[in-house]
Amino acid sequence: MEQHEVDSVFRAMRARQADAVELKRDAKAEMVAELLKETDLILTLGGDGTFLAGARVAAPRDIAVLGVNHGHLGFLTEIEAEEMDVGLGRFFDGSYRIEERTMLEVTQSRKGRTLIQEIGLNEVVVDHSGETNILRLEIDVGGQRVGVIDADGAIVATASGSTAYALASGGPILEPTLEDLVLVPMSPFALTVRPIVFAPGQEISVTVVRGPGEMRVDGQGRGQVVAIGDVVSCRSHAKRLKVIRFSPPESFYQRLADKLGWGRPLVPKK
Repeated sequence: MEQHEVDSVFRAMRARQADAVELKRDAKAEMVAELLKETDLILTLGGDGTFLAGARVAAPRDIAVLGVNHGHLGFLTEIEAEEMDVGLGRFFDGSYRIEERTMLEVTQSRKGRTLIQEIGLNEVVVDHSGETNILRLEIDVGGQRVGVIDADGAIVATASGSTAYALASGGPILEPTLEDLVLVPMSPFALTVRPIVFAPGQEISVTVVRGPGEMRVDGQGRGQVVAIGDVVSCRSHAKRLKVIRFSPPESFYQRLADKLGWGRPLVPKK
């Protein structure tokens, strides 16, 4: 991201008599809380990783997010960099719709004590660390034991995350506004261990029986160590993310084709 691109946002905001502040992705929590007081919109300038970072600070505060793609894929973002001025105009004119996305709330606990609590838009991944070749994981849903699996790891994803790492690991595609969560085993030892989609409101718990493993939410930085006996609990966050959209809801399928190549024949039509 070039500074002149950031400066262009400030110029566009001033032209509409709106105040704007710049928030870095690695900003400390206290700074984030102070800068986002009385904020109506978070504009993410970057790729999908920047959008994910914006979502994590926006959703708990009920702030809408508009993604501007300065990256390569831009599956989550709404407009391209050259469309930013037009997009801002439509936002200020009220010519947009709000699309709500489920956020994931993840808690790692050890012997009943909470170690980490994070939120993410896409997924949590529990996979093997460098010390372990394969993990044994116990899966529980709503207090009911589902089973024990041997695998490289497991992904619990939202509908938004179903088109990210979960898809690359063989999971299904969910429409992005669905509130379901999906469990995707990563390279399971048994062929019968397949992904499962869980209804809204369920809490999914992953316990490391043989490990240790590592945990990452939305692919952030270095993984957190998950020791044998640790429990990673996943549920929908109380607040959903509000995403600014100019395109109609059915454009999701066009986006699948354009960005991911879904439904495009490998062999050209004659």
